[in-house]
Amino acid sequence: MYRHFGFNPHRARHSRDGMPGHGGHHGGRRGGGRPRLGRFLEHGDLRFVLLALIEAAPSHGYELIRALEERTGGAYRPSPGAIYPTLALLEDEGFAVQSAGEGGRKLYAITEAGREALAAQKPSVDAIFARMRSVGADDAGRDKVRRAMENVKTALRLRLARGASDAEAAAVAAVLDEAAGKIERL
Repeated sequence: MYRHFGFNPHRARHSRDGMPGHGGHHGGRRGGGRPRLGRFLEHGDLRFVLLALIEAAPSHGYELIRALEERTGGAYRPSPGAIYPTLALLEDEGFAVQSAGEGGRKLYAITEAGREALAAQKPSVDAIFARMRSVGADDAGRDKVRRAMENVKTALRLRLARGASDAEAAAVAAVLDEAAGKIERL
């Protein structure tokens, strides 16, 4: 039954990340020696990190995902399932307000109450951003490629979720085919 490459899930030793054969994290690192970012964002931290980002520039969710990924050099990429509920919470708390942006996307901006709440958390948010910068300095070359790949995947998911006509789908496929050809020729 479990003969594929000798793997038997009942006998495999699992780490905290669920990967068979790995007894656990080594030195707090995983995946190519990269530090785990989970410790940088404790419960509730994402709220204030997002507030700091939208204070700097009103943004929509996808821009915030990309901003966090860029600040960490690709080591951390929050899912839309983490970002959008947090933005809704900020709105419910009166810390953020949304308006219609390009293409019907919701654009979030900080409110005065949000500025006050952020000011109270400034030292903590500054420390989180400093840790993100240090993680982002690791593996910068490969992470740029990974980040770009994830950006494409997220953009495709968001675009397809809104629906696409046959012509729009063909245009997206043409862009992807052209990009693949250029990458092969590098």
